[in-house]
Amino acid sequence: MPELPEVETTMRGIEPYVHGQVINRFIVRNNQLRWPVAKETADLQGQR
Repeated sequence: MPELPEVETTMRGIEPYVHGQVINRFIVRNNQLRWPVAKETADLQGQR
């Protein structure tokens, strides 16, 4: 199933910069999303 167009556009924009890279940290700048950001997303740090 294809992603939402805005998600796909964002992914294509950042993919050349993050492909194969390790995520050291990330910042959620807007907590007013459709669904809350899961606490488990902190576990993604340090992964590819």
